[in-house]
Amino acid sequence: MTARATAPYGSWSSPISAADVARARLRLSYPTIHGDRVWWQETRPDKGGRTTIVRSGVDLLPAPWNARTRVHEYGGRSYIPLPDGDVVFANYEDQRLYRLTPGELPRPLTPEPAQPAGLRYADFALAPDAQHIWCVCEGHTTAGVRRAIVAVPVDGSAAENAGAIRELVSGADFYAFPTPSPEGGHLAWMQWSHPRMPWDGTEVRVAAFDETGALDRPRQVKGGLNESALAPTWLSESRLYVVSDWPGWWNLYELGLHGESPQALYPAEEEFAGALWQLGGRPYAVLDDGRIAVLHGQGDQRLGLYDPETAEMVDFDLPYTDWKPQLSADGTSIVGIAGAPDIPWSVVVVDADSGEAKVLRSELDSPPEAAYLPLPRAQELEGPFGRPVHAYVYPPSNPAFQAPAGELPPYVVFVHGGPTDHGTSVLDLEIAYFTSRGIGVIDVNYGGSTGYGRAYRERLRRQWGIVDVEDSVAAAEALIRGGAADPGRLAIRGGSAGGWTTLCAVTQTDLFKAGTSYFGISDPQNWLKETHDFESTYLYGLIGPIPGFERAYEERSPIARASEVACPVLLLQGLDDPIVSPPQSERFAEAMARKQTPYAYLTFEGESHGFRRADTVIACLEAELAFYGQTLGFDPKDVAPIELTVGRPPADQAGAPGQEAAVSEDAETSA
Repeated sequence: MTARATAPYGSWSSPISAADVARARLRLSYPTIHGDRVWWQETRPDKGGRTTIVRSGVDLLPAPWNARTRVHEYGGRSYIPLPDGDVVFANYEDQRLYRLTPGELPRPLTPEPAQPAGLRYADFALAPDAQHIWCVCEGHTTAGVRRAIVAVPVDGSAAENAGAIRELVSGADFYAFPTPSPEGGHLAWMQWSHPRMPWDGTEVRVAAFDETGALDRPRQVKGGLNESALAPTWLSESRLYVVSDWPGWWNLYELGLHGESPQALYPAEEEFAGALWQLGGRPYAVLDDGRIAVLHGQGDQRLGLYDPETAEMVDFDLPYTDWKPQLSADGTSIVGIAGAPDIPWSVVVVDADSGEAKVLRSELDSPPEAAYLPLPRAQELEGPFGRPVHAYVYPPSNPAFQAPAGELPPYVVFVHGGPTDHGTSVLDLEIAYFTSRGIGVIDVNYGGSTGYGRAYRERLRRQWGIVDVEDSVAAAEALIRGGAADPGRLAIRGGSAGGWTTLCAVTQTDLFKAGTSYFGISDPQNWLKETHDFESTYLYGLIGPIPGFERAYEERSPIARASEVACPVLLLQGLDDPIVSPPQSERFAEAMARKQTPYAYLTFEGESHGFRRADTVIACLEAELAFYGQTLGFDPKDVAPIELTVGRPPADQAGAPGQEAAVSEDAETSA
């Protein structure tokens, strides 16, 4: 065995490069199975972040077509297969629906909108007549945003005649899960309205079709103002399954249309669903024989098989520790996206009878040697007032290096976005990029995170910028108390809502010596005015309604507290971000300049919310590593140094936005 070299933490050489991390940003999502065919979406960073549609390993969509819907800006499933093998998809550039016959150019199905991307479509279901797609339609005009469930003919007649698109349901602010009954007599769907988010209070509604084809007397069958109900699936014309969190956990229920009380199928203090940030995924799937493939657990979710006849649940004996809430089933075959600490997210087909699994595609074809991958240690830490805080701890891991005796490693607190979301234990090369260089990571599922029940989720209600910061600080302090981290070399970083928590933390405490904000919110009152419709009242629940809570916004605003920034900050921002617009980062950079606090502000043209391009990912990670080297006191290998700006606002900095050379003085980076 080769002896390990001795070198300070943070200065270790690693075979995991930023380019490797960028390649691992291939994103697989929304698999669908029919017979022996499996479709899925595949987002490719080396192709500028373009999303294509793959069927059983064959790329169906030629460049430059980009299958990506912008409904709610977060999008979701962008395609649906038709019985004849064609595919209907939403094209990113114009947001129109197109019909794709493999081997031919796509043909438009919806009219060209009056303004660019003015009409958007998502969450597709095939109508019982197989001649229409039922979906959510989102219309953007100067008067605002309006949504409805519509029927789009698949023969192309609506491409020139918008009147061919029939509106089925309207009146609420938001819709999801349009689901026809087996014989086509009913439609079920989910809806909610401002100021609630889909994890706050929603309704599942059902209506019957009358003789004219219109929906008659829609009625609520589950949900309410303080109950999140979602994902209806029909058993028959009069019975259906629904997920609801009314007892405090998202569990699966059976409902009847004739006044029967909802019946919990498998009541447990576990989540059988997650937050609905994107449309089109289902957290369970019914097999042909009536058994149900379900995802369940606390934090990470396991794949189980529930039998309604025996009320028994059996988990599959598979190496995967977590699954995305995107299941599909046909016959006895189940397909989903699964991963583990040593297995990248993969499209996996499972045979329900034998339990055998087959991997069709992985986000990373050749993972690094296992010794370079940190194994997460799930911990329940003690936060303020004795409340538990969930986290995954990733110590430094590199078989070729060891630190000098007595040295403690630097640690970075990772803060997920959302904030109604959570970190998982699945292999993440971004974390390995740091840990293999001798920098520890603790990924915190602070109060407000999903995966631990509604009460844990609602800890953040009216407490955003307080509880999330306290829990992140508690996680870092737990490392110090345990002798795992150097108390003088702690950093914090996050994206979107995680960027907010980062900026709040560095303006409320001096615990951290560096902070990195990827497109983070710094000015919440202005963010309410600048952001998109889906989240335009989100902060009413997280901080408080406006007007009325202006003082709370001001007290927690990182911009308002910029004079108290305790450490250098790296700001990374996409210039085409419709969710957290560039002024959020720009104004904080200006505040840093006024305070004479070192910072770097990097911007990227063509990037939106969540970076998709390989060159952007590489530039950000290398800048972040260099930033930690300078602020935490180590010499990182194989990255150019970063020069922090002091006292000069972004507009006065030299260099063009988005240029990698600008990393030294003018720079940038959820659900």
